[in-house]
Amino acid sequence: MTDYAAIAQLGVATMHEAADRTGVIDLALTQVVPGSRVAGPARIALCATGDNSMVHAVIAHAEPGDVLVLTNSEPAAVALVGELLATQAQTQGVAGILVDGAVRDLDELEAIGLPIWARWVRASGATKGEVGELNVPVTIGGTEIRPGDLVVLDCDGALALPSAKVDAVFPLAVERAERERAMRERYAAGELSYDLNGLREVVEG
Repeated sequence: MTDYAAIAQLGVATMHEAADRTGVIDLALTQVVPGSRVAGPARIALCATGDNSMVHAVIAHAEPGDVLVLTNSEPAAVALVGELLATQAQTQGVAGILVDGAVRDLDELEAIGLPIWARWVRASGATKGEVGELNVPVTIGGTEIRPGDLVVLDCDGALALPSAKVDAVFPLAVERAERERAMRERYAAGELSYDLNGLREVVEG
């Protein structure tokens, strides 16, 4: 069973490096709840542009621990999520939400505490009534995300990895984190990366 809590603690950057520097979702995102971090399987809503009907649908079908991935058929700075939908998602046990669109009610969302990352913050509300798709592959920030793929979110942004790769990448990420812990101790003791990485010889000859 995938240890999503441990992956969340490892974080986006460490998992990215362990996965041969792949998986980063290349978007500038607002981390709605400072200090939050989350990892879990993707549950996807592809919305008709400017309409959040499928957000209501994906929340209704969500399982505890899911990370909701919400996007539009075309990019739109329209709020797909606000306080009321976030409250429902939290009650359903959703672990976090990645919004390739906008959110609103920012203060209320932070108070609710559900980890949410959004491409935009806008007051403009979505329409309802246009049917999109649930749990279909989408591409966000240059990275394909399929239903069930691993999504990791923290202060550095977002990462998605194919579910089939997680078991191989996770131990490499743990090893990398342990190496970095050891290096922090050496740097704190006064050693320099300039020397330990052989850069002095490269730069100064």
